[in-house]
Amino acid sequence: MHFNILTIFPELFPGTLGAGVVGRARDKGIWSMDVINIRDFAVNNYGSVDDEQFGGGAGMVMRADAIGPAIDSIKNPGKIIYFSPRGVQLNQKLVREFVADKNAIYTLLCGRYEGIDERVLDEYDITEVSIGDYILSGGEIAAQVFVDSCVRVMDNVLHGGADSTENESFEIGGLEWPLYTRPSVWRGHKVPEVLLSGHHGNIERWRIKNEHY
Repeated sequence: MHFNILTIFPELFPGTLGAGVVGRARDKGIWSMDVINIRDFAVNNYGSVDDEQFGGGAGMVMRADAIGPAIDSIKNPGKIIYFSPRGVQLNQKLVREFVADKNAIYTLLCGRYEGIDERVLDEYDITEVSIGDYILSGGEIAAQVFVDSCVRVMDNVLHGGADSTENESFEIGGLEWPLYTRPSVWRGHKVPEVLLSGHHGNIERWRIKNEHY
């Protein structure tokens, strides 16, 4: 799977995507990434990619004549995703749909300021995605969330294979049961006896009973 990242802050990548299991998966060639600096397509020598919005109002808007050429520079943009609060909200089911094609290519457009010129969305077949009902300074964090959530459910990324993802929160219809590890007693708090029993049937029933919804 390949991701093109369109941003005015290329130095933010790979960021968290270069660490842990996701970073190791990239090193193994399971996924790849190219970062395109939108400022390379600025409309003037000052690197301007934004301007005041028509009709007045606070905040700047990213210009279509900067974003458009940046998109056009990508030989194969695949599916273009723009991170927007009005987009479809990302959840685990949607993540699974995005990774169904392991050879998919996604171009992730990271907006800034008040957003992007609407004509960019009209010109290209862009899917708007939201990672939640709150405001971020830009789409870069959302892009990292999107890539991380997709990569970690791909084959050969997590230790334990399919079981590592299928038994996680949001995959099981709710949130995971309480988790414990060594030591079995910590500051007077004991691990539930059933988890130490070795009785897999009782353990499974305990886990189902203690799932959060």
